[in-house]
Amino acid sequence: MLTPLQIRARFAVTLTFITNGLVVGAFVARIPDIKDILEISNSTLSLILLASAFGVFAALGRAGKLCARYGSSPVAFYGSIFLGSIYIIQSLALFSVWAFALMAFMAGYALAVQDVAMNTHAVTLEHQSGKRLMSVFHAMFSIGGFSGGVFGGLCSEFEINYQIQTLFVCSLIIAIAFFVRKFWLPGIIDIHEIEPGVKANRPAIIWLFGFFGLCSTIGEGAAGDWGGVLARETYGASPFLSAVPYVAFSATMILGRLSGDFLATKFGASRVLATGGFVASTGLALGLILDSTFGAIMGWFWLGMGLSVAIPLLFSAAGSLANNRLAGQIAPSQAVAMVSGIAYFGFLVGPPFIGFISDLTSLRTAMFIPAFLGLTMVASARLAKSA
Repeated sequence: MLTPLQIRARFAVTLTFITNGLVVGAFVARIPDIKDILEISNSTLSLILLASAFGVFAALGRAGKLCARYGSSPVAFYGSIFLGSIYIIQSLALFSVWAFALMAFMAGYALAVQDVAMNTHAVTLEHQSGKRLMSVFHAMFSIGGFSGGVFGGLCSEFEINYQIQTLFVCSLIIAIAFFVRKFWLPGIIDIHEIEPGVKANRPAIIWLFGFFGLCSTIGEGAAGDWGGVLARETYGASPFLSAVPYVAFSATMILGRLSGDFLATKFGASRVLATGGFVASTGLALGLILDSTFGAIMGWFWLGMGLSVAIPLLFSAAGSLANNRLAGQIAPSQAVAMVSGIAYFGFLVGPPFIGFISDLTSLRTAMFIPAFLGLTMVASARLAKSA
């Protein structure tokens, strides 16, 4: 049973995960509008989005150190304020491509600070309570992203100014940050002073968790970018049907994450990860073998279900190791930041890599790569026993 203090902290972490997904979803839904306002090409847009990714990478190490030094709760609070403020400023930078690109970098930086802090606090809450909570928290991120996407899409449909939309969303994020500030666990509870001599150590097992996360996020990124293209261009699906594979993927990601903690508690993280990898791999492969729109929908359905548990359980495992076997070598916040940084790289390289391979072969053939990489989750299951 969670104590009253832990229940309040769970509420704070839940709302923070939702806001992190909300701001991303609302922004992504308006990317076509932003492209039109800036009057830029797809290549220039890609570079702007890449600037945001570089911001994420730039912040991860620093965010981990801040959480280790001051505790995750103050970093989560100020990180949320920073996030809301930066996105408001970004929405005002549409007068210049260079200004918007700079603010895209800062937006990525702010996202990473909040992301590391909230995941670190989730690890701390799991450690303090002895209960698995990470998977449901990540489901809240997915729900926030979905809600933000719907809201942003409606704002675009009704031609609501992007600045007004962003001001509303970010004001809500800042208001929530102040509302939940008193609910976090005390910052002192997860301060980790690392000895200077071992501060730079990065244990091999944390690198492995990052690699397994990378294999998972390559599949996630490819599913988001290529499902509709495969259905429409390869199988001739209608615009509506071509969107269904990703909708199926997103829905099963949420369902899988909502049930992930229960399943990991009942059957163990190792079995859940192994089963998830097998489901993702065989489900996507069978869908591709069917070679039809229905097969694509089915493949994306099972891919989402299988991959849903990977990142939450790997984050949880990394934090658990840092709190126990690796205590004194690496802080939980730094372990989470390290796994997050390596795994995030999969979102960057996955879609273009699949696109490159598809040009050499076919998109259907290229999508067998994420199916194969899903099997790495089976290999990671043995290490997850430490979670």
